[in-house]
Amino acid sequence: MGIDRRTVLTGLVSAGALLQTSTQGEAASGPEINASVSATLDNFYRQVPGSQGLAARAAGVLVFPTVLKAGVGIGGEYGEGAMRVGGRTVAFYNVLSASIGFQLGAQARSVIIMFMTPQALGNFQRVDGWRVGVDGSVVVIAVGAGGSVDTDKITNPVVGFILDSKGLMYNLTLEGSKISRMYR
Repeated sequence: MGIDRRTVLTGLVSAGALLQTSTQGEAASGPEINASVSATLDNFYRQVPGSQGLAARAAGVLVFPTVLKAGVGIGGEYGEGAMRVGGRTVAFYNVLSASIGFQLGAQARSVIIMFMTPQALGNFQRVDGWRVGVDGSVVVIAVGAGGSVDTDKITNPVVGFILDSKGLMYNLTLEGSKISRMYR
């Protein structure tokens, strides 16, 4: 059973509307993004024992407090966030992706990406428009409700966590997402 022309058009319009709204003049200010990043990290640290220690070991932590995903058949994702190094915001970024396949509706999630080595962070910062799976890999860590992070067992240079609105971690992929620096 194929996708008909109307479904494709509706999906493109939905994805376009999401991306258009998210990228035009309504971008959050630096202080708004920072406040959301702090709240997201605080929530993450409270819910996942060991996560604060892991973040302290990271060379950099990139946080997207709200990544919106919407579509009908064809979808898109967009979010804005900040890179923190040594607990300080050093730059603002956005994440963007598109997808084709069965999807209907909208959802929001938070994404936290930790660069565990200075080399991994440097590789990320050197590329404008860093594509997950092309310019670097992100190993998404799945943690169930009430679970903890064993920081001694995480050896990947770049790890990610995806949280839904209830705070549960999903074992989803970030593959195909493009992360770009926002110049303010």
